[in-house]
Amino acid sequence: MKPCILLIEDDQDMRDLVSGHLEHSGFDVQRADDGIKGQALALQYTPDLILLDLMLPKVDGLTLCQRLRRDDRTSGIPILMLTALGGTKDKVSGFNSGADDYLTKPFDLEELQARVKALLRRSDRAPVGSSNHNEILSYGPLTLVPERFEAIWFDTPVRLTHLEFELLHCLLQRHGQTVAPSLILKEVWGYEPDDDIETIRVHVRHLRTKLEPDPRKPRFIKTVYGAGYCLELPIGGELDDLQDVVAIARNERNQDSERASA
Repeated sequence: MKPCILLIEDDQDMRDLVSGHLEHSGFDVQRADDGIKGQALALQYTPDLILLDLMLPKVDGLTLCQRLRRDDRTSGIPILMLTALGGTKDKVSGFNSGADDYLTKPFDLEELQARVKALLRRSDRAPVGSSNHNEILSYGPLTLVPERFEAIWFDTPVRLTHLEFELLHCLLQRHGQTVAPSLILKEVWGYEPDDDIETIRVHVRHLRTKLEPDPRKPRFIKTVYGAGYCLELPIGGELDDLQDVVAIARNERNQDSERASA
């Protein structure tokens, strides 16, 4: 069966160009020209991947991306944003809304196809640890559960996105070591890196909000300036000292979340 791609793009020339190239490359492409139709088709087809323009009529791309991420039926579908807005703030907004990757117009069709294949490989590949018996899935207070894309952190389950899970897995394999951004991009995103590492920064911040007692002063996922990121996990007596700290911070976050939703 052909992989199904949903293309949500209001420019007809761009829609025809991209869909024609992807269909010629062996994909089944569904098309929508506004955000409302795009959401309806996403629910109808549950595609393998969504290509999402930002500047859409009726419902803009950022809002649509957030809606798709909140819906359990579409939350796990990889989303690649296509947009003429290429500034750092625009990319951060895209990633914060739940996008997996970001490609700025104008782009080369071969580059688009490479990004599409990388996202499909990552979302469809065998669970982490299924073939490599040397992989680390548990160390100190952290255990990764590939089947559910979940982390057990100080005895409490933490739900992660696919990207957050793979980023954390990449760091866990090298815990205590500094991991270069170029290696993270290649291993987690599946393509050769470019000059922009904002992609990694955004997802590191998301991980810190879920794992760190104080994300502004990280003690587990550390930035090594000019070199990369390092996951430092406590063991032995340190675990007992930090158990209460992490639990208190978690309870405070839950209370804040409850007050915000009230």
